Amino acid sequence: MAAEGAPSAPTNGTPVLLTTDLTVGGMTCGACVRRVEKKLAGLEGVTATVNLATGRARVSHPAGVPPEHLVTVVEQAGYTATLPRPSQPEGGRGRGAGNPAADFGHQDAGPLDASRRDRERLLITALLAVPVLVLSMVPAWQFRNWQWLCFVLAAPVAVWGAWPFHLRAVRGLRHSAATMDTLVSLGVVASFGWSAYALFLGGAGEPGMTMPFSLLPEASHGMAHVYLEAAVGVPLFVLTGRHLEARARHGTGAALRSLARLAAKEVAVREPGGAERLVPIEELAVGQVFAVRPGERVATDGEVVEGSSAVDLSLVTGESDPVEVRPGTAVVGGAVNAGGLLLVRATAVGAGTQLARITRLVTEAQAGKARTQRLADSVAGVFVPVVLALAVTVLGFWLGAGAEPQAAITACVAVLVVACPCALGLATPTALMAATGRGAQLGVLVKGPQALEGLQHVDVVVLDKTGTLTSGHMSVARITAVPGGLGPDEALRLAGAVEQGSEHPLGRAIVTYASRTLSGTRLPEVTGFAATAGRGVRGRVEGHLVEVVAPDLGLPAELAAALPTAETAAHTPVLVRVDGVDQALVEVGDVVRPGSYRAVDRLRRLGVRPVLATGDRAESARAVADALGIADVHARRTPEDKAALVRQLREDGYRVAVVGDGVNDAAALAGADLGIAMGTGTDAAIGAADVTLVRGDIEALADAVRLARRTLGTIRANLLWAFGYNLVTVPLAMVGLLNPMVAAAAMSASSVLVVANSLRLRAWQPAPARTRSRRSAL
Repeated sequence: MAAEGAPSAPTNGTPVLLTTDLTVGGMTCGACVRRVEKKLAGLEGVTATVNLATGRARVSHPAGVPPEHLVTVVEQAGYTATLPRPSQPEGGRGRGAGNPAADFGHQDAGPLDASRRDRERLLITALLAVPVLVLSMVPAWQFRNWQWLCFVLAAPVAVWGAWPFHLRAVRGLRHSAATMDTLVSLGVVASFGWSAYALFLGGAGEPGMTMPFSLLPEASHGMAHVYLEAAVGVPLFVLTGRHLEARARHGTGAALRSLARLAAKEVAVREPGGAERLVPIEELAVGQVFAVRPGERVATDGEVVEGSSAVDLSLVTGESDPVEVRPGTAVVGGAVNAGGLLLVRATAVGAGTQLARITRLVTEAQAGKARTQRLADSVAGVFVPVVLALAVTVLGFWLGAGAEPQAAITACVAVLVVACPCALGLATPTALMAATGRGAQLGVLVKGPQALEGLQHVDVVVLDKTGTLTSGHMSVARITAVPGGLGPDEALRLAGAVEQGSEHPLGRAIVTYASRTLSGTRLPEVTGFAATAGRGVRGRVEGHLVEVVAPDLGLPAELAAALPTAETAAHTPVLVRVDGVDQALVEVGDVVRPGSYRAVDRLRRLGVRPVLATGDRAESARAVADALGIADVHARRTPEDKAALVRQLREDGYRVAVVGDGVNDAAALAGADLGIAMGTGTDAAIGAADVTLVRGDIEALADAVRLARRTLGTIRANLLWAFGYNLVTVPLAMVGLLNPMVAAAAMSASSVLVVANSLRLRAWQPAPARTRSRRSAL
């Protein structure tokens, strides 16, 4: 996955920078991450962010530095690196056309083969190591010459089982680098080497020798102890820990794999004559019509040209309710057709689809780093050299203090084995992967860890009105019928019939509402239609003279009494008159989204102050604000005014988020501490935002804030454990209170616990869902 060729810096005299993503192999800890970043940053004009959890490096580099040279630099650092497969321009043909979802779903076989080899190595190592561990830990089972059998079984484990650690340690040594593998390799070599000395030269090879087992090192009483259980336990526990860690890290990327599975592989293209042919998705072009049968996925973004159905968008936008579509309705690639046959004209393919943009945003978010992770990586970069120095110091101190050589070596090996920079390197990226994936499932996309940190600290949110808190299009808000008259449904049917000849937005809103509300009822024909500018329309429907006009001369007393002042200010009223008799008042306007009420209330409960800023008239703004309980209202605001409002709030010490959906919101979005765009908004707004609410539901904003706070809390807990673990265990090993085998188990468990804690974010649920599940359980 790469975004090559797209400049990431302005061209007015400054170098043009490109962005390339590399897949880096061989990294095992935060020290590896730090080394790769430093090597790449050594090139002029190059900066890099490396993610241990995903094994990817995002590199920003001048056009004069080819991607192939970046691969060479990583390889010179002792690691492997590969470039992504070439992607085609947006909108072009070719699989994926730069679609990260397609790329993610078609990984090369290399990593799978490596995973299989690792499992085989772990299985064979376990078969050889378990007898050694059992015999070493149960003195009653130590038969005559048991130690020599253990030596024979331990030798292949110490050499072949631990070979990946030895190989990476030597490779790092060749490049003057020390990593976690260096510590493991030295620990295995020291344990096995001492055991070989004890067996051949230290008297431990005598027939009938038995050795008690203790979690704490003990004195040898004249005979050298063997530490074969440490020699096999260290590689066994580390291999097991990394296997469990890899499986857990695989789980944090489940969201991207589920997005990849949404991408169709074949599509039924409808020819002009009505015939269909099945073609690979790579060959589908913009403008072609394709068929979507019940139960099938929509192959790409498009517009329905024939048929009506309900489509399930839950896997794409997080919207749980099926959406009705008909000719003229836009559909999203990856949605599931739950009803009848649809014919769809493709409007975007490849990297231009919403599914591709969602996947790209999730991928880019997971490539970033939070400020806390940069600190952790800096610590991990010097961690291994410090541990090596401590191990040598401990060995010298114990020997200088007159301790037995085996006690000194035991303490030295325990220090080497127990230290763990892996947990430091995994603390943030695993939590970030799980959180961004979960957010995508809930319809919340964040551009990176900085956005998550911003969401956590926001205390003021500036909300646009039209398209954000309201639907963004004219609709019927309410119908009030005259008591004893035709009734609201009949009045709506006649009004919808006469408005069929109108092009006015108010008329189209009434026709749409009537068609949707009076399902199964066909609107009658209108004759003698006439429209009067600024006044309304009239025509004959089923022999009746029907007028839909502005109530310039006042309202009937019955209607005026039933009409709230707030509604009058927010909506435009039109009067339905049949045969000269007033029958109903239809209020048309931009209605408040149902989720806006809950969203504003939940934001207030989270300690976030809502502010309404809109370019609309003061009456409409105040009506919406009163309905939602927003006290701070700014109406008639231009884009410049909105940006100035954001600047003023920030100068007053607030951490400001802006939510908008239009071009007029782009400046305010970019100037805020955090920009949040509605997924139904313009590309300019989405491009300027840090967070996108995919399904266009403002209620998802409160979910985003709560998810951000939970994620940052998880990261802090991970880092606290990672730092605290080393602060406690390394001193214990230095003073000889840790058996090397126990140290190996503790080291492996530390990384697994960090990843497992991050995985809890995959099951995070917004408050309403959690409440419902709790009630159902009761």
